[in-house]
Amino acid sequence: MEVMAGFREWVDDLLGLVYPRLCAACGSAQPLGGHCLCLRCEWDLPRTDFHRIADNTMSRRLTGRFPLEGAAAMFYFLKDSPVQQLLHRIKYQGQSQAAHDLGRFYGRELMECRPFDEANAIIPVPLHPRRQHFRGFNQSAWFGKGLSSVMEIPLLEDRLVRTKATLTQTSMSRSERLDNMKDAFRLKSRKGLAGQHILLVDDVMTTGATLEACALSLLTVPGVRISLVTLAIARD
Repeated sequence: MEVMAGFREWVDDLLGLVYPRLCAACGSAQPLGGHCLCLRCEWDLPRTDFHRIADNTMSRRLTGRFPLEGAAAMFYFLKDSPVQQLLHRIKYQGQSQAAHDLGRFYGRELMECRPFDEANAIIPVPLHPRRQHFRGFNQSAWFGKGLSSVMEIPLLEDRLVRTKATLTQTSMSRSERLDNMKDAFRLKSRKGLAGQHILLVDDVMTTGATLEACALSLLTVPGVRISLVTLAIARD
């Protein structure tokens, strides 16, 4: 696994000599060593450190809504910030590899902290088939692939499906988001899920309505435990 990872980074460095990669956050400086962020953005982007804090903002936001083992987000999301630019480039400019690289980076940190180090599988929040066809990829799945490659636990992309093309939730209240997510997800397969501790991953958490809807579907399987991991969380 590490040999293949090293080979991939070597290929990335070689290609970078001909086609320089720019930082996925600021879009100007060039990252080093195959990373998707330049050194300045790695230093400046607002990290949450939630994976080291059990009683954090993310877990408290979901208190009482469903049983939760742990919750962690890599960055704080602020409007018109470099984190918003980073997520925009990933979702709308096809920078899926950046999501993968961030997953690998964060996966190394999660492996050192409970309960994330006890997870058995990773399930990304699915996109509706029409949206995924239009975008060409699922950014949450690419983030999950990065986590999977480092944490060495399987990524299960075929267990949950999105059955409803929901409206954009940017300007919705929490109650409106919950109503928008009603019956939006279906458990397609229970294979291998019973008794497992699952990392449910997404790109951004705002109110948690999307993650809640997915978690409630997964929790219909006996013995399933859920931890949440996202690239970012919106500030209160």
